[in-house]
Amino acid sequence: MARNTYKQDERLEEPFDIRHLLRASSYIKKYLKYMILAFFLSGLGGIFGYLAPMIVQRALDVAVPDKNMRMLLTLVLILAAIYAASIIFTTIRSRMMINVSQNIIYDIRKDLFEHLQRLSFQYYDDRPHGKILIRVVNYVNSVSDMLSNGLINIVLEIFNLLFIIVFMFMVDVQLAIVVLCGVPFLAVFMLWIKNKQRIAWQRVSNKNSNLNAYLQENIVGARITQIFAREDENAEIFKGLSEDCRRTWTGAVRYSNLVWPGIDTISVIVRAAIFLFGLIIFGEGNKSLGTIVAISSYASFFWQPIMNLGNIFNNFINNIAYLERIFETIDEPVTVKDEPDAVQMPPIKGKVTFENVQFSYDDSKVILENVSFTVNPGESIALVGPTGAGKSTIVNLISRFYNVDKGRVLIDDQDISKVTLHSLRSQMGIMMQDSFIFSGTIEDNIRYGKLDATIEEIVRASRTVCADEFISKMAEGYKTEVRERGSTLSQGQKQLISFARTLISDPAILILDEATSSIDVQTEKALQTGLNAMLKGRTSFIIAHRLSTIRNCDKIMYIDNGGIMECGTHDELMAKKGYYYKLYTAQSEE
Repeated sequence: MARNTYKQDERLEEPFDIRHLLRASSYIKKYLKYMILAFFLSGLGGIFGYLAPMIVQRALDVAVPDKNMRMLLTLVLILAAIYAASIIFTTIRSRMMINVSQNIIYDIRKDLFEHLQRLSFQYYDDRPHGKILIRVVNYVNSVSDMLSNGLINIVLEIFNLLFIIVFMFMVDVQLAIVVLCGVPFLAVFMLWIKNKQRIAWQRVSNKNSNLNAYLQENIVGARITQIFAREDENAEIFKGLSEDCRRTWTGAVRYSNLVWPGIDTISVIVRAAIFLFGLIIFGEGNKSLGTIVAISSYASFFWQPIMNLGNIFNNFINNIAYLERIFETIDEPVTVKDEPDAVQMPPIKGKVTFENVQFSYDDSKVILENVSFTVNPGESIALVGPTGAGKSTIVNLISRFYNVDKGRVLIDDQDISKVTLHSLRSQMGIMMQDSFIFSGTIEDNIRYGKLDATIEEIVRASRTVCADEFISKMAEGYKTEVRERGSTLSQGQKQLISFARTLISDPAILILDEATSSIDVQTEKALQTGLNAMLKGRTSFIIAHRLSTIRNCDKIMYIDNGGIMECGTHDELMAKKGYYYKLYTAQSEE
């Protein structure tokens, strides 16, 4: 896969959109009372802490000169009590906010996952799975602290600034004004760096998403990589994507690292000005040592919340791009969904009708055009034709995995776009060529088709499709654990397990899309009895590579050029000597 495929960055939103933060408030409301309590505790701790410089001033200007040891000891004890209370309040607040943060993570991730479950096949067709995964895991983790501690700390640090200013003016008005003179310089600096940081961190978000998408695909496709000896080429692509991540991250950090030195430099200059004005410009002897030390301490306190706000601002800039991506995913329209007036699908009898159906995956090419046919209940229909002709598309439309562009698909004369998806799909059994196996036991994978199935039902279904023979030979039998995507099983074994999973659901309509492609001929012959049992009394659609397996179907449809080129029984189509005849004879001669 070319590297450029993974270098397609997602759109960067130019302005900093406050609407994302306002929307995020919906996740905060549930925990607002805990956040208010945490804010209150932090405020108390802050106020106690800001009393400390006044106590130090009192000690330096009164207790020490007067050699009043009793007052000095009292002030020291008060100072220790203040610091102890501040630590206790901070600890309680920290634990409380950890719980809030984790709950917010849970809520956002739950909403994301539930929405992803409802999105159509088209959404997953158009996006690398790694880019979807990084949003659910990494991005949610990143924004959770911003939505909990970050918002509280913004309000808290603003209040801290106000408290500090009040205390400074209570100690000395002139020196307090000296401290405030540094604020305009800071404002200019922060406005300059703000936009550069936001764009830089959005680029980092995009590059990390590209890297994650490529990494996820190559882990899944590791065997193909080794089969085609693509290790070196893939390593070069990964190196390039990693270099993109390193370069953009370094650039973003360069801006972030300017914040602290910039604020610190202004802070040092202001504190130097305090001593300069206090000892020289305002006149020697006009300002006591205690006053100067107290204002210097408040100046240190004054710049601390500003530095903290700078750090919070950094985090907001870093994470707002993630928040944009999360809401972008949640806002992704569910194109295949229940209509407002959708009804429950009655028990399906099996009549399937296409009325002038037209469909395309995009505007560039029409896959099906004005396709019409009717299948009676209990009939077995084979779909054959060249690759890409639209065979799988037809069965996907029957299950309504996609919406038709024009026309209608009906089951038992009921337009399937007017019924609920659950009531429709719960009565259908679908076997795809790629037999997906979940992590867990074989028993769990088969039970996936019927969650309340007993072990006896599972074994019976497995015997019907010839899966019990190899399952019973395993050390743990049906309790055998299989790894992700069934990596410890052969393709044939995975397909047989999928057959059992489909059979146990007892579907009214059965769809087999190249379902026996990975099963050897001998097993397929043994499976035929089980297949006949599955097909009996059910409307079935079969897409098969080996045409010999579909000879007994009630109808065979040859699909090509956007429509049904031929339709009939095997004998009828062979006698016609058309498209199907050529395909069948060509395969027989192989």
